Amino acid sequence: MSEPKKDAPRRYIVDGAGQRVLVGLTISETIEFEAIDNPGVRLGADWLEGRPVRQDGHGERWLELYVKHERAWHDWMAKTRARPEKPCLLN
Repeated sequence: MSEPKKDAPRRYIVDGAGQRVLVGLTISETIEFEAIDNPGVRLGADWLEGRPVRQDGHGERWLELYVKHERAWHDWMAKTRARPEKPCLLN
């Protein structure tokens, strides 16, 4: 995938705390990304970790999180291809 698209697949794993997160993101970054990506869903508050979640011009933060996730996804896929065992990917 060369550029971010709205219909791109989501790639989740279970982190060390047993929480479902996007590969490469923390639980709070995953929540923030999902909130920005789907503005129709309210979190009950307009702020998350001191950052505004709902405001015009949130595309820069969305892109920052998406790029972090995408890079981690590619690294994770390269590592899992090097191992013969089956990856535990949730979707």
